[in-house]
Amino acid sequence: MCGRYVSASPPDELAKYFGVVAPPPDLTLAPNHNVAPTQTVYAVRERDGARSLDALHWGLVPFWAKDPRIGNRMINARAETVATKNAFRAALTRRRCIIPADGFYEWRRLEGSKHKQPMFISRPDGEPFAFAGLWEQWSDKDNPDEGEPFELHSCTIITCEANEALAKVHDRMPVVLAPGAWDLWLDPAISDAEAVTSLLVPAPPGLIRMHPVSTEVNSARNNGAHLIEPAEPLDIFST
Repeated sequence: MCGRYVSASPPDELAKYFGVVAPPPDLTLAPNHNVAPTQTVYAVRERDGARSLDALHWGLVPFWAKDPRIGNRMINARAETVATKNAFRAALTRRRCIIPADGFYEWRRLEGSKHKQPMFISRPDGEPFAFAGLWEQWSDKDNPDEGEPFELHSCTIITCEANEALAKVHDRMPVVLAPGAWDLWLDPAISDAEAVTSLLVPAPPGLIRMHPVSTEVNSARNNGAHLIEPAEPLDIFST
Protein backbone atom coordinates (compact mmCIF):
# COMPACT_ATOMS: atom_id res chain seq x y z
CA MET A 1 0.00 0.00 0.00
CA CYS A 2 0.97 3.65 -0.04
CA GLY A 3 0.05 5.33 3.23
CA ARG A 4 2.61 8.15 3.54
CA TYR A 5 4.49 10.18 0.99
CA VAL A 6 6.33 13.46 0.42
CA SER A 7 4.92 16.47 -1.44
CA ALA A 8 7.42 19.30 -1.22
CA SER A 9 7.74 20.62 -4.80
CA PRO A 10 6.09 24.03 -5.33
CA PRO A 11 2.99 24.15 -7.54
CA ASP A 12 4.64 26.15 -10.33
CA GLU A 13 7.34 23.49 -10.73
CA LEU A 14 4.74 20.71 -10.72
CA ALA A 15 2.65 22.57 -13.28
CA LYS A 16 5.63 22.90 -15.61
CA TYR A 17 6.69 19.29 -15.14
CA PHE A 18 3.23 17.87 -15.87
CA GLY A 19 2.33 20.21 -18.71
CA VAL A 20 -0.21 22.36 -16.88
CA VAL A 21 -0.57 25.82 -18.42
CA ALA A 22 -0.49 27.55 -15.03
CA PRO A 23 -1.68 26.67 -11.53
CA PRO A 24 -4.31 28.90 -9.93
CA PRO A 25 -2.54 31.71 -8.03
CA ASP A 26 -4.22 30.69 -4.76
CA LEU A 27 -3.26 27.01 -5.09
CA THR A 28 -0.44 26.70 -2.58
CA LEU A 29 -0.10 23.82 -0.14
CA ALA A 30 2.66 23.93 2.45
CA PRO A 31 5.58 21.57 1.75
CA ASN A 32 4.66 18.29 3.40
CA HIS A 33 7.28 15.64 4.16
CA ASN A 34 4.79 13.32 5.84
CA VAL A 35 1.57 13.38 3.82
CA ALA A 36 -1.06 11.26 5.56
CA PRO A 37 -4.54 10.04 4.56
CA THR A 38 -7.40 12.58 4.70
CA GLN A 39 -5.04 15.50 4.04
CA THR A 40 -5.29 17.80 1.02
CA VAL A 41 -2.89 16.88 -1.78
CA TYR A 42 -1.96 17.98 -5.28
CA ALA A 43 -3.42 16.13 -8.25
CA VAL A 44 -3.19 16.62 -12.02
CA ARG A 45 -6.48 16.28 -13.90
CA GLU A 46 -7.74 16.88 -17.42
CA ARG A 47 -11.20 18.34 -17.86
CA ASP A 48 -12.83 20.22 -20.73
CA GLY A 49 -9.71 19.74 -22.83
CA ALA A 50 -7.38 21.42 -20.34
CA ARG A 51 -4.90 19.95 -17.88
CA SER A 52 -5.00 21.43 -14.38
CA LEU A 53 -3.21 21.13 -11.08
CA ASP A 54 -5.76 20.87 -8.28
CA ALA A 55 -5.98 20.22 -4.56
CA LEU A 56 -7.98 17.12 -3.58
CA HIS A 57 -8.84 15.24 -0.41
CA TRP A 58 -6.78 12.06 -0.09
CA GLY A 59 -9.24 9.23 0.48
CA LEU A 60 -11.70 8.63 -2.34
CA VAL A 61 -15.36 9.20 -1.56
CA PRO A 62 -17.54 7.52 -4.24
CA PHE A 63 -20.32 9.66 -5.67
CA TRP A 64 -22.89 7.23 -4.24
CA ALA A 65 -21.55 7.31 -0.66
CA LYS A 66 -23.91 8.29 2.15
CA ASP A 67 -21.08 9.26 4.51
CA PRO A 68 -17.82 10.89 3.32
CA ARG A 69 -15.93 9.11 6.10
CA ILE A 70 -15.88 6.06 3.82
CA GLY A 71 -12.94 7.81 2.15
CA ASN A 72 -10.76 7.01 5.18
CA ARG A 73 -10.65 3.42 3.89
CA MET A 74 -10.17 4.39 0.23
CA ILE A 75 -6.66 5.86 0.17
CA ASN A 76 -5.46 3.07 -2.16
CA ALA A 77 -7.02 1.03 -4.97
CA ARG A 78 -5.50 -2.28 -6.05
CA ALA A 79 -4.58 -2.45 -9.75
CA GLU A 80 -5.79 -6.05 -9.90
CA THR A 81 -9.37 -5.18 -8.88
CA VAL A 82 -9.78 -1.48 -9.69
CA ALA A 83 -11.84 -2.26 -12.80
CA THR A 84 -14.34 -4.41 -10.89
CA LYS A 85 -14.65 -2.82 -7.45
CA ASN A 86 -17.81 -0.76 -7.17
CA ALA A 87 -15.97 2.05 -5.37
CA PHE A 88 -13.48 2.57 -8.21
CA ARG A 89 -14.75 1.26 -11.56
CA ALA A 90 -16.70 4.37 -12.56
CA ALA A 91 -13.77 6.64 -11.76
CA LEU A 92 -11.42 4.36 -13.72
CA THR A 93 -13.35 4.95 -16.93
CA ARG A 94 -13.95 8.69 -16.55
CA ARG A 95 -12.02 10.31 -13.69
CA ARG A 96 -8.33 9.45 -13.69
CA CYS A 97 -5.61 11.68 -12.30
CA ILE A 98 -1.91 11.83 -11.52
CA ILE A 99 -0.75 12.41 -7.96
CA PRO A 100 2.75 13.93 -7.83
CA ALA A 101 5.11 12.74 -5.09
CA ASP A 102 8.72 13.58 -4.32
CA GLY A 103 9.02 10.19 -2.68
CA PHE A 104 7.16 7.82 -0.38
CA TYR A 105 7.68 5.75 2.74
CA GLU A 106 7.43 2.04 3.41
CA TRP A 107 8.25 0.04 6.51
CA ARG A 108 10.52 -3.01 6.32
CA ARG A 109 9.93 -5.82 8.77
CA LEU A 110 13.01 -6.66 10.83
CA GLU A 111 13.55 -10.35 11.33
CA GLY A 112 13.54 -11.30 14.99
CA SER A 113 12.08 -7.94 16.06
CA LYS A 114 8.69 -6.36 16.57
CA HIS A 115 10.06 -3.11 15.15
CA LYS A 116 9.92 -1.97 11.52
CA GLN A 117 12.50 0.11 9.71
CA PRO A 118 11.00 3.09 7.85
CA MET A 119 12.47 3.56 4.39
CA PHE A 120 12.30 6.58 2.11
CA ILE A 121 11.88 5.74 -1.58
CA SER A 122 12.59 8.28 -4.31
CA ARG A 123 13.82 8.54 -7.91
CA PRO A 124 17.58 8.49 -8.55
CA ASP A 125 17.22 11.49 -10.89
CA GLY A 126 15.42 13.56 -8.24
CA GLU A 127 12.33 14.06 -10.38
CA PRO A 128 8.85 13.51 -8.89
CA PHE A 129 6.94 10.27 -9.19
CA ALA A 130 3.71 10.36 -11.17
CA PHE A 131 1.38 8.09 -9.19
CA ALA A 132 -1.65 6.75 -11.04
CA GLY A 133 -4.75 7.97 -9.25
CA LEU A 134 -8.52 8.26 -9.49
CA TRP A 135 -10.73 11.13 -8.40
CA GLU A 136 -14.37 11.56 -7.52
CA GLN A 137 -16.81 14.39 -6.86
CA TRP A 138 -19.17 13.83 -3.94
CA SER A 139 -22.09 16.08 -3.00
CA ASP A 140 -23.92 16.19 0.31
CA LYS A 141 -27.36 16.37 -1.22
CA ASP A 142 -29.10 15.51 2.04
CA ASN A 143 -27.74 18.53 3.91
CA PRO A 144 -27.28 21.42 1.50
CA ASP A 145 -25.79 24.66 2.84
CA GLU A 146 -27.75 27.74 1.86
CA GLY A 147 -29.38 25.82 -0.97
CA GLU A 148 -26.10 24.59 -2.48
CA PRO A 149 -24.87 21.06 -1.61
CA PHE A 150 -21.37 20.75 -0.20
CA GLU A 151 -18.99 19.25 -2.77
CA LEU A 152 -15.88 17.21 -1.99
CA HIS A 153 -13.29 16.33 -4.62
CA SER A 154 -11.25 13.35 -3.46
CA CYS A 155 -8.65 10.94 -4.78
CA THR A 156 -6.99 7.57 -4.31
CA ILE A 157 -3.59 6.15 -5.28
CA ILE A 158 -3.50 2.91 -7.30
CA THR A 159 -1.04 0.26 -6.11
CA CYS A 160 0.38 -2.83 -7.79
CA GLU A 161 2.76 -5.66 -7.00
CA ALA A 162 6.17 -4.38 -5.90
CA ASN A 163 9.05 -4.46 -8.35
CA GLU A 164 12.26 -6.37 -7.67
CA ALA A 165 13.92 -3.39 -5.98
CA LEU A 166 11.10 -2.75 -3.52
CA ALA A 167 9.98 -6.34 -2.87
CA LYS A 168 12.55 -6.72 -0.10
CA VAL A 169 10.74 -3.97 1.81
CA HIS A 170 7.05 -4.40 0.91
CA ASP A 171 4.94 -6.49 -1.44
CA ARG A 172 3.05 -3.49 -2.88
CA MET A 173 4.01 -0.16 -4.43
CA PRO A 174 2.25 2.81 -6.02
CA VAL A 175 1.78 2.59 -9.79
CA VAL A 176 4.26 5.03 -11.34
CA LEU A 177 3.26 6.30 -14.77
CA ALA A 178 5.97 7.01 -17.35
CA PRO A 179 5.70 10.41 -19.11
CA GLY A 180 4.68 8.65 -22.32
CA ALA A 181 1.58 7.29 -20.56
CA TRP A 182 0.32 10.56 -19.09
CA ASP A 183 -1.78 11.64 -22.07
CA LEU A 184 -3.57 8.30 -22.27
CA TRP A 185 -4.14 8.07 -18.54
CA LEU A 186 -5.51 11.59 -18.16
CA ASP A 187 -7.71 11.62 -21.27
CA PRO A 188 -11.33 11.41 -20.01
CA ALA A 189 -12.50 10.54 -23.53
CA ILE A 190 -10.81 7.14 -23.23
CA SER A 191 -13.25 4.97 -21.29
CA ASP A 192 -11.87 1.56 -22.28
CA ALA A 193 -10.88 0.01 -18.94
CA GLU A 194 -8.60 -2.51 -20.63
CA ALA A 195 -6.65 0.25 -22.38
CA VAL A 196 -5.85 2.07 -19.15
CA THR A 197 -5.37 -0.93 -16.85
CA SER A 198 -2.57 -2.08 -19.15
CA LEU A 199 -0.58 0.84 -17.68
CA LEU A 200 -0.93 -0.42 -14.11
CA VAL A 201 2.34 -2.32 -13.82
CA PRO A 202 5.36 -2.12 -11.48
CA ALA A 203 7.90 0.59 -12.21
CA PRO A 204 11.32 -0.46 -13.53
CA PRO A 205 13.70 -1.30 -10.63
CA GLY A 206 16.10 1.40 -11.87
CA LEU A 207 13.50 4.05 -11.04
CA ILE A 208 13.80 3.27 -7.33
CA ARG A 209 16.36 4.27 -4.75
CA MET A 210 15.84 4.02 -1.01
CA HIS A 211 17.48 4.50 2.36
CA PRO A 212 16.51 4.10 6.02
CA VAL A 213 15.10 7.12 7.82
CA SER A 214 14.21 8.01 11.39
CA THR A 215 11.22 6.46 13.13
CA GLU A 216 9.97 10.02 13.61
CA VAL A 217 8.08 9.49 10.36
CA ASN A 218 5.94 6.86 12.12
CA SER A 219 3.82 9.67 13.56
CA ALA A 220 1.89 11.86 11.13
CA ARG A 221 2.28 14.69 13.65
CA ASN A 222 5.97 14.94 12.74
CA ASN A 223 6.97 16.86 9.66
CA GLY A 224 9.91 18.61 8.06
CA ALA A 225 12.65 17.96 5.52
CA HIS A 226 14.75 16.17 8.15
CA LEU A 227 12.39 13.19 7.92
CA ILE A 228 13.84 12.12 4.57
CA GLU A 229 17.48 12.37 5.69
CA PRO A 230 19.35 9.03 5.86
CA ALA A 231 19.44 7.49 9.34
CA GLU A 232 21.27 4.63 10.94
CA PRO A 233 19.31 1.37 10.55
CA LEU A 234 17.47 0.22 13.65
CA ASP A 235 19.35 -2.12 15.96
CA ILE A 236 17.07 -5.17 16.06
CA PHE A 237 18.57 -6.22 19.38
CA SER A 238 17.76 -2.95 21.14
CA THR A 239 14.89 -2.92 23.60
